[in-house]
Amino acid sequence: MNAEIIAVGSELLLGQIANTNAQYISARLAESGINVYRHSVIGDNDKRLQKELEAAENRSDLIILTGGLGPTKDDLTKETAARHLGCSLCYDEKSLNAIEQYYVQTGISMTENNKKQALVLEGSHVLFNFHGMAPGMIKQTATSTYILLPGPPREMKPMLTEQVLPYLNDQNEENSLIYSKVMRFFGIGEADLETRIEDLLDGQTNPTIAPLAEDGEVTLRITANSHDIKIAETLVHDMVKILEDRVGEYCYGFDQDNLQQKASRLFTEKGLTISSAESLTGGLFSAEAAAIPGASSYLSGSMTVYNSEAKVNVLGVPREMIREFGPVSQECAESMAEQVRHKFGSDIGISFTGVAGPGDFEGIPEGTVWFGVSLKNGLVSSFKLTLKGDRNFKRIRAVKHGFYAIIQLIEKNTGPFVK
Repeated sequence: MNAEIIAVGSELLLGQIANTNAQYISARLAESGINVYRHSVIGDNDKRLQKELEAAENRSDLIILTGGLGPTKDDLTKETAARHLGCSLCYDEKSLNAIEQYYVQTGISMTENNKKQALVLEGSHVLFNFHGMAPGMIKQTATSTYILLPGPPREMKPMLTEQVLPYLNDQNEENSLIYSKVMRFFGIGEADLETRIEDLLDGQTNPTIAPLAEDGEVTLRITANSHDIKIAETLVHDMVKILEDRVGEYCYGFDQDNLQQKASRLFTEKGLTISSAESLTGGLFSAEAAAIPGASSYLSGSMTVYNSEAKVNVLGVPREMIREFGPVSQECAESMAEQVRHKFGSDIGISFTGVAGPGDFEGIPEGTVWFGVSLKNGLVSSFKLTLKGDRNFKRIRAVKHGFYAIIQLIEKNTGPFVK
């Protein structure tokens, strides 16, 4: 089964919102062994959408449309699809009742055009919207399957995973099953990683290896297909072992296990606490740590000390040290880490100080970053980075380096961290 995705909405063409729906749908279809060959975006124009549907029908077995199912006049996906398919629209009573009940329960007056949301293609398989009002629908013809989904991601995603994919899997039992695993790397560039596994990339068939660089990290997605899921899993696991033998020292996790989650799990497993003193990163490290559920068990606290006076008066860095070495220095970073660890009584203290730019600071080049780590056993370490990119990218990279360093310290020097 070959698929294409058509997103409907002028707001997408104007750049007011990003077309994240197509990305999500493609990923989920790939996991079900369905190939997506084309993405397109059409504005709120029935004639252009009609032409796109005519072309899509000659290209694809599965045509998925998102957006344009709402109550306003510019929501025209259903009407255009009905005209293209030569069928009428009718009310789905379950959806209509749910819409009417919503307005009764909220005490808001229901306008007549809201009923439009309950219209569906005649003879279609209706997908009830448990997270909104407009239902989705699946309409099959002799040559193609049409799926209409709501545009808001919070409505579209559960409808796709809970209703559409099971339906497609039941209808297409002959599809190959897909199994994939993502390896996550840090501390190695995309070009370097690719060079080390170039022969594997050149010779790939099944499984395939897909590199992707994102925000200073590199991932490899290993994907295999087979009619037997156990065979696909074995193919992937065998390739993962080969890759671990080649570049395993840079691999810190798999699938959705990002740096923050990996560090969080280690803090919890080892019963460790951490606090941060942040200048360059402005609280970003603690914000990322706090975003993980259960952070209260290991995140003791944080201090944002952006200028030298705050470092001295609030954090307690010796003024003489800053005068001699400067606020962006190894000595300052280590002192910040020690001071914040003492103030919060944590097992680990981490600090960040640097020059985000644009431009140099007191003779120190833009992109220079120091971060320090202080441990309860008295060990103090510091790391110097030279980062490129805009201000925010430097801050993100610095935080990731901080998490990675903590992971390395805990995993390779477990003893000193034990209480």
